[in-house]
Amino acid sequence: MQAEAPLPDTARRVAELLRELGHDKPVVMLPETGKTSAEAAAGLGCSVAEIAKSIVFRRLADDAPVMVVASGANRVDEQKVAALVGPLGRADARFVKTRIGYAIGGVCPLGHLEKTVMLIDEDLLKLDSVWAAAGHPHAVFNLTPAQLRALTGAPVADVALRN
Repeated sequence: MQAEAPLPDTARRVAELLRELGHDKPVVMLPETGKTSAEAAAGLGCSVAEIAKSIVFRRLADDAPVMVVASGANRVDEQKVAALVGPLGRADARFVKTRIGYAIGGVCPLGHLEKTVMLIDEDLLKLDSVWAAAGHPHAVFNLTPAQLRALTGAPVADVALRN
């Protein structure tokens, strides 16, 4: 991890937002991409479960963006999410970029362009801290699950696909 390099524009925007919100941990740049949970975990030296990945759907009823912040170890159960927020469709890269404001692989749970329906994976609450994307495929920041809940205002739900 290197904190000294200048941050890309979207990561700098997230860092500024975090400062405004009183969050005390910096945005850090991974030397390698953090596009997947496994890549981010390898770069950070943490478990895949500690990666708070942001998965975006499109709600069919009103075309609203729906974001699930899930443990990197879990697959999101689309049926569980739909039962909570309504029928869902896929959100392509263009939808995510224009409606949320970040490119896939660096979608931050904060600082969205428009109101986003959000849910937090209950499994994240079992962890001491998690790493979330900070607006860029190489940028991440650390926070506790309680901070994630407080900063997003999102409810906690069972969203994981269970075998």
